[in-house]
Amino acid sequence: MAPGLVASVRVPLHYGELVFSARCRPGGSTCAVETWFRWGLGDLTGPAEEPGLAPDAPVAARVEGLVASLPAVDPAHVLAGRAGLQGWGRSGRISANGTCRLLRAADGWVAVNLSRPTDVELVPAVLEAEIEGDPWEALTSAAAARPAAELAARAQLLGIPAAVPASSVGLPPLTIRTLREPADAAAGWRVVLDLSAMWAGPLCAHLLGRAGAHVVKVEDVRRPDGARFGPAAFYDELHAGHASVVLDFATTSGRDALAALAEEADVVVESSRPRALARLGLLAEEWVAARPGRTWVSITGYGRGDPEQRVAFGDDAAVAGGLLATDGHGGPVFCGDAIADPLTGLYAASAALDSARGGGGHLLDVAMAGVAAWAARPGDGPRYAHVRDESGVLRHADP
Repeated sequence: MAPGLVASVRVPLHYGELVFSARCRPGGSTCAVETWFRWGLGDLTGPAEEPGLAPDAPVAARVEGLVASLPAVDPAHVLAGRAGLQGWGRSGRISANGTCRLLRAADGWVAVNLSRPTDVELVPAVLEAEIEGDPWEALTSAAAARPAAELAARAQLLGIPAAVPASSVGLPPLTIRTLREPADAAAGWRVVLDLSAMWAGPLCAHLLGRAGAHVVKVEDVRRPDGARFGPAAFYDELHAGHASVVLDFATTSGRDALAALAEEADVVVESSRPRALARLGLLAEEWVAARPGRTWVSITGYGRGDPEQRVAFGDDAAVAGGLLATDGHGGPVFCGDAIADPLTGLYAASAALDSARGGGGHLLDVAMAGVAAWAARPGDGPRYAHVRDESGVLRHADP
């Protein structure tokens, strides 16, 4: 087949066969859309009553590039495995897990994620009005009369994840700060301190563990990882083989124990706002600079430098990055299951391995919305690469 030729693609699904037209990526032997469906993501994208969809984006090529740098990763399992465990399917403008929705606003669309009980409780404050009945009905009604950016900003002000589609397409997936000269790469790296929660960070730590590191998972007794309250099998898989430590960060002894664990680590993976860890006495810049060979992986919704320090989860971060599919009526629908989470976990792990194997000395600032934007960006180009310039700075070579 000539590169770029539009062809009829047949994809076997568990309920039959889907036939559609798709454009294969130049130079590729497998159509990116076919790969999307083969990974099970078509079952998680589009309206429930219609055939599955795929985004007009080189997501498969991006993922294949990341996977090539990681130890024995099954993309289908990483991207669609959680939904498979739960029996989730596609619901169009409702996320696979049901907590995030795309609402029509006065001037477009806005995604709002009510993933926590506190998010639901704050809906009246978002709308600045008392509500009765279903909070989603109230949000849907109010959104229709408001600009999308205004509603998203109001929600984010109160700590509720919300985003306007493609509002962060220019956000880089990775910003790297070199804070120390690299150590002798032959010395290797041994211990990963996992301070992260939910999905992206733990997936990164899980993949580093599979690459040979000893992973120590640390939680605050007062704020355990929220993923513990989700599918047990999913949580157990992400943390299999890891040491688990629970500390009371409110006590001096708990903070001292955390500092001791950090002192022994070669890599830190975390998904907190920078000021939260600073209050515990952990400053990323100081930690990296204190000893050669260290790498700090910081995973946030919009990067450590985001002025508003906005919160994000996988579905709304994907929306912000423009990683969406389009239904038959021209409206946006969610892609996959919280897809920015596993994409970010893969991306962060690949960057961390590259840094650690090269001697470390880096603060890796990974933005979930930026990773989604990178995955959604048109064009194949280099799938994933790191290069060093003459100054020794590690940079991401983007297409």
